[in-house]
Amino acid sequence: MGAPDVQETHETQDAQDTAERLRAISDELSDRFYERADVVRTLVVTLLAGQHSLVLGPPGTAKSELARELTGRVEGASYWEILLSKFTAPTRMFGPIDVAALARGEYRQVYEGRATTAHVAFIDEIFKCSTAALNETLGYLNERIYHPENGGEPIRCPLIGAITASNELPAEEDAAAIYDRLLVRIEVGYLEDPSNFAALVRSAVSRPAPPTRTTIELAELQHAVTEAVPAVDVPDAIVDAVCTLRAALRRKELVASDRRWRQAVGLLQASAYLDGRPAVAETDLSVLTHVLWNSPAERPTVEREVLHLVNPDAKEALDLADTIEELEAQLDAMAGQSREALSEWVIKKAHNQLAMAGKRLEKLREEAAGAGRSTAAIDRVTGRQRAVRARVLTEALGVPPAAEKCARGRITSIV
Repeated sequence: MGAPDVQETHETQDAQDTAERLRAISDELSDRFYERADVVRTLVVTLLAGQHSLVLGPPGTAKSELARELTGRVEGASYWEILLSKFTAPTRMFGPIDVAALARGEYRQVYEGRATTAHVAFIDEIFKCSTAALNETLGYLNERIYHPENGGEPIRCPLIGAITASNELPAEEDAAAIYDRLLVRIEVGYLEDPSNFAALVRSAVSRPAPPTRTTIELAELQHAVTEAVPAVDVPDAIVDAVCTLRAALRRKELVASDRRWRQAVGLLQASAYLDGRPAVAETDLSVLTHVLWNSPAERPTVEREVLHLVNPDAKEALDLADTIEELEAQLDAMAGQSREALSEWVIKKAHNQLAMAGKRLEKLREEAAGAGRSTAAIDRVTGRQRAVRARVLTEALGVPPAAEKCARGRITSIV
């Protein structure tokens, strides 16, 4: 009885150590990549669940750099990446023909360094997958197998998970089949918080000290994916919450497949594991905001339903986001008006509403952090509040961006 207990204790401690290092990796990447804390955490959770993710956003939003930096933290793992095009041949992805063997009359492929031997993969422009490579790519993502060109036995691939990226959603039906296999979908955009943008500009000319670089071993990640994460308990209350969420989304005519819901359970377990908890809690349901939408237009509705269920402070933050977006729309509509008219609008309306939204967001974040709830949605809305405030100062009052902090006091004194 004693020996198994000791072994179980060691395994529990090892799992906790792995989760702790993964949290450290998430923190380090969040510090390095501005406004990407939720993206980083979601990618780590997806990898822990043994699933695939899509990072969707315009060029120049650090999608590739972030994926490489994250996957490069797994020591001992075989890493493979590729930029797809409509002309990418299956052999370029899974193994070119061995020319030397072909000269001897043997038809063989060289698999080393290709998708067939990778533990983690980054596939850029995933929806530009060629028609010729489509079926093999689907088999690779779905079943982790590759069918050799010569028709031999299928090759089992050691892939844990793939991070994919695209600037746009698939327009063709063939690529839509791949889209359906990517369980997690994350939208990214350009930096919104002016202070983060300023820090980005400064980083182009400064020489910061080498950042801390925590890593984990491949075997530790594999054990977490196959043993530790599936062992996380899913209480009945969580099952009930998922059923409630499904019904709420159906009322909004947002329907996800049974397969997607079932796979999402692994994400909930991975989220709890990453936070060092033995059972899934309501806060873990937040990850479903990246799972249950098909088009970006559906995402806000999904997010509101999820957060209404699990995170009331984040739900209020999204309501504040509506006010902020309305103010920005009014600013756009006033383009070309006199400085006097713009200043009057700022003093009588925009400043007060933005200031109250900012203070309330600070309070909501404090409450959420104190209760151990996710602050990702609140942080995102706070970024929008700061971005709109900066636009109001520069476009309506003519305040230079560099003088924004001083301008806050100036407006207050005017009011």
